[in-house]
Order: sequence, then structure tokens, then C-alpha cells
Amino acid sequence: MVDSDTVVETASEAAHGYVFSRLKKSDVDDIDVTVSFEDQVLEVDVSILAPEVEADLEQIADDAARAAGNAVDDLFEQ
Repeated sequence: MVDSDTVVETASEAAHGYVFSRLKKSDVDDIDVTVSFEDQVLEVDVSILAPEVEADLEQIADDAARAAGNAVDDLFEQ
């Protein structure tokens, strides 16, 4: 059984990793990744502040949350 701290850490690392695979760290003024895992329910919220970037930050944040979920799924499949 995977403990909740491991789930939260895995999800957070995956979300951050996804964001910074799409954006340069120097372009991101702030990133907030909030992860909770209670009663076997994972919630991930990602917000990105990068005013100089022309990319669709909302889409990147949504994709980062999805990547976090996929990483947690992989964790449970091991």
C-alpha cells in the first residue's frame, strides 16, 4: 500500500516536471501546485504566473494536473 505522503510528493513532482518541460524556469514568476489525497481521492490544482509567456498557461496547468494524476496511477500499478 502506498502512503499518502508518497502520493502527494509524486503528484507534485510530476506537475512541476510537466510545467518546466513546457516553460523555462526563468519565464515563470510563480507556480502553485496544491495536492491532496484523502479517502483515495486525488485532487491537484496547478496555477502558473508567467506574464511574459505567450503559451496557453491554463492548458499547461490542466495538462500538468493530468500528468500528476497519471504519475499517481503509475505509482499504484507498481
